[in-house]
Amino acid sequence: MDDDAKLRLMQNRIIKSYAWQRDIIVPLSKEFDCTVEELEELFFSLMDMDSLENMHGTFESAKDICLYQKFNADLRLCWFIGTLEIIPPEEGRKLKMKLVEEVKNGKSYEDALKEGQLELYQLLKKEAKY
Repeated sequence: MDDDAKLRLMQNRIIKSYAWQRDIIVPLSKEFDCTVEELEELFFSLMDMDSLENMHGTFESAKDICLYQKFNADLRLCWFIGTLEIIPPEEGRKLKMKLVEEVKNGKSYEDALKEGQLELYQLLKKEAKY
């Protein structure tokens, strides 16, 4: 077996792992409307061995970042904090982190968002000394 064949075998072992297939390959292939094999080939051509080995870990950490940003957008915190400057940035960060943790612990995103909206309203009232 030559070096290219060995590399391909090692890449296949990584990308065919259960966690990769469950968390990345199968869901993305559905979203992209392509086959699992097409997506695997795409990742093979885009990434070197180190990137492939680390990708699942980066995928997991990116989920938290994306969830944090989603709450930022859905609660319109960029407007309340950045544009209007009526909510302190630290208060917004604490609210988003709390909601992210709740979703990670099993609460539905919709329920956490509703809770966040109510807490945001309370923050606005607090800032207005209402």
